[in-house]
Amino acid sequence: MYAERIKALLSPAERKIIARLTTPQKIQDYLDTLPVNFELRGETYMSPRRTIKQRTAHCFEGALLAAAALAYHGQKPLLMDLQTTPSDEDHVVALFEQNGRWGAISKTNHSILRYRDAVYLSPRELAMSYFHEYIEWKSAKKSLRGYSAPFDLSRYAPKRWVTAEEELEWLVEALDSSRHFPIALEKNLRQLRRASKIELKTLDLAEWSKPRKKR
Repeated sequence: MYAERIKALLSPAERKIIARLTTPQKIQDYLDTLPVNFELRGETYMSPRRTIKQRTAHCFEGALLAAAALAYHGQKPLLMDLQTTPSDEDHVVALFEQNGRWGAISKTNHSILRYRDAVYLSPRELAMSYFHEYIEWKSAKKSLRGYSAPFDLSRYAPKRWVTAEEELEWLVEALDSSRHFPIALEKNLRQLRRASKIELKTLDLAEWSKPRKKR
């Protein structure tokens, strides 16, 4: 079983942490304790092993750790890539299914693009729940343009992504190039209303402050 292959790779300390993360809610609670990875020393794509060791994560790293925890407890390790306009940044979440409904685990520094309870009938319905939250900071334009089909990490050996020591650029590229679906018709996207001032204020809320560089 895939779960047993993951367990065999983890150290006792790693197993102790992930063994406690028995539900999506507990996984999200754990991710919320990790400071955001601001990549002060350069871009990173850390494996769950490195994320646990460094105790910091951005959205991709948080989604990978969540997927590893889900797989450890016998669920499918699924990701979803939310693609945006070129001037904004993509977001990655881990998907889970409960009683025929879909939810998402998300690592973010803001009040938007967060955890989703399992109340959505399909991955598309879940992806659409992020549409009105996805706003460009400066232009106030809604920027979500596509979402991936559930991306199953169990197609890869666990050692390639759960405990890898190198940066996982190859996995980012595989997710980016996987099958994606458009959010809406192009003619509808041209008629979108920009976010209001009160909506833009929510973007100012941040959970973790970026550390100041030492002189």
